Amino acid sequence: MWLFVMFDLPTNTKKERKDSAKFRKDLEKDGFAMHQFSVYIRYCASLESANVHIKRIKGFVPEKGKISIVMITDKQYAGIINLWGAIEKKSRPTPMQLEFF
Repeated sequence: MWLFVMFDLPTNTKKERKDSAKFRKDLEKDGFAMHQFSVYIRYCASLESANVHIKRIKGFVPEKGKISIVMITDKQYAGIINLWGAIEKKSRPTPMQLEFF
């Protein structure tokens, strides 16, 4: 079983930014990993385990914002198609070749 937590939290004020950062940190403390910026995922061995984590999430939800939790099976998770664009990396300049005679 996989849990996906998707959220859209306001970040207009200093308090809202702090609440948003705290929510992300709380998800990470509970074993979630960032899949995308506002999408965190976690594997749960059973439905009971998933329900425990859902209850924890409900305990640290900020006052404002939208949060959705989706449960999918391993088989459904295996069918996910991820497409990523190229990631630009800064290339190092090629060092000069030294010759020894």
